[in-house]
Amino acid sequence: QVQLVESGGGLVQAGGSLRLSCAASGRTFSRSAMGWFRQAPGKEREFVAAITWSGGSTYYTDSVKGRFTISRDNAKNTVYLQMNSLKPEDTAVYLCAAESRPYGLDLSNAKYDYWGQGTQVTVSS
Repeated sequence: QVQLVESGGGLVQAGGSLRLSCAASGRTFSRSAMGWFRQAPGKEREFVAAITWSGGSTYYTDSVKGRFTISRDNAKNTVYLQMNSLKPEDTAVYLCAAESRPYGLDLSNAKYDYWGQGTQVTVSS
């Protein structure tokens, strides 16, 4: 059974930092692009960041550029999201996702087949 399990969420003050992790099990995603999304209450799910299988390319939504960094450790089958300078508008459930196809390079058009359950991030003002 394939699982993506997020961790690292919590409550932080504005300007603070959090590091999210997404650990995969059941199959390896070392050859797949992976991404982070978020969903705030009453809003649609929003793309946050993505990374190619090798980690050589990354892609971010404009609102997090310069503040968030996506990375991965293929030996651990894990992807990370380092979030700095957090703002109240970053409050949301953060979910990780993975493509099933290998070696995808077009991160802006990635098709995600596997999803985690999410971890809550709350930023207080």
